Amino acid sequence: MTAEFYREYLKKENAPRRQLLYVMNPNKFMACQFLIDFHERVRGDKIIVFSDNIWALREYATRLRKPFIYGPTSHAERTRVLHAFKHHPDINTVFLSKVGDNSLDIPEANVLIQISSHAGSRRQEAQRLGRILRAKRGKAGSGHEGEFNAFFYTLVSNDTQEMYYSTKRQQFLIDQGYSFKVVTNLLEAAGDTPGLLYSDRPSQLDLLSRVLSAGMEEAGVETLRDEDAEGLAAAAGGRPAARRRVGDMAALTGATGYRYMEFASGGGRGGGGGGGGGRGKGGYQGTKAQSWARKLGVAAKR
Repeated sequence: MTAEFYREYLKKENAPRRQLLYVMNPNKFMACQFLIDFHERVRGDKIIVFSDNIWALREYATRLRKPFIYGPTSHAERTRVLHAFKHHPDINTVFLSKVGDNSLDIPEANVLIQISSHAGSRRQEAQRLGRILRAKRGKAGSGHEGEFNAFFYTLVSNDTQEMYYSTKRQQFLIDQGYSFKVVTNLLEAAGDTPGLLYSDRPSQLDLLSRVLSAGMEEAGVETLRDEDAEGLAAAAGGRPAARRRVGDMAALTGATGYRYMEFASGGGRGGGGGGGGGRGKGGYQGTKAQSWARKLGVAAKR
């Protein structure tokens, strides 16, 4: 992180905005821009950029002039953006929030850049990894015919809480048999690449000012219905919430949908004994009552 961003990151009063600070790190922004430019211009790849933080998603996509999709995006707009991404030669990058983890199918993409994620969620890592691990042969930029050709980048700000989450995700990759490489000199490789945004101090200070003035709702991650509450609480620095409710042991048996009923079968036909014609006191009514009893696995009383 730049010195100014890291200074604000360490301040106690900025704890709710720490995630936004390390996601909007100018060095991370320049690294993302460099990777997009390299894969688009040099290799001709199709790129997905994931950000769970909505403020960062809009800022990255708007500044880089790329389309983006998140929760409030209408179905018509999603369809238009995805169709352009799949078929238009000039639309090679799309920014997605966590809605892209499950609900969107983009088999054309072979490069994934992750700038913000949901804490250390291994499930999310597996979902996003699966986006680009499908066999992709003969793509533009591949060195040889039939060469598999997929790239997964996770951009991490050093010496921040993001490194802890990144370590958990790396352990998942190791457990699944994948290998990875930590690159620490990406900006040095970029060199004096022209056109990198936020490469000068005045623009970085302007970005920092806007980050610090962002609303608390915008500073957090996007919340969906299937949110992992424990991971969210960990990301916010708190404890996972617990709920207590009254349970029913019968619900575990699967028998809660059945009821034992007593009713007259009409005119005393087939009435049980002791009740006189099936209507006597204490009598159970004929074959229907016995049938219900058999369904419930109990014997009808007589």
